[in-house]
Amino acid sequence: MDIDPFIFRFSIFILSIFIGYYVVWSVTPSLHTPLMSVTNAISSVIIVGAIIAALADKSENVFDTANIFGFLAIILAAVNIFGGFLVTQRMLAMYKKKKKDK
Repeated sequence: MDIDPFIFRFSIFILSIFIGYYVVWSVTPSLHTPLMSVTNAISSVIIVGAIIAALADKSENVFDTANIFGFLAIILAAVNIFGGFLVTQRMLAMYKKKKKDK
């Protein structure tokens, strides 16, 4: 009995959603900032790959599927990086001591 490859991959995708949910929500706040920094680093690697995918095709047509998905990956990874830096900055600000007014 063979399993359809789509069903096999889809079940792995669904399981990864559940695992990711439990991993993310079980992280303590003190570990959030280092994890965000690692996520930003991974997203920067994704941008490099997306630029390669967007510029990989040598045909005259600019609107190929790889170019469009590469461009969308660049935009989404850039939003992820900048949003991650904003969240990291906000988390680090929570640990700073507040100045008392005199």
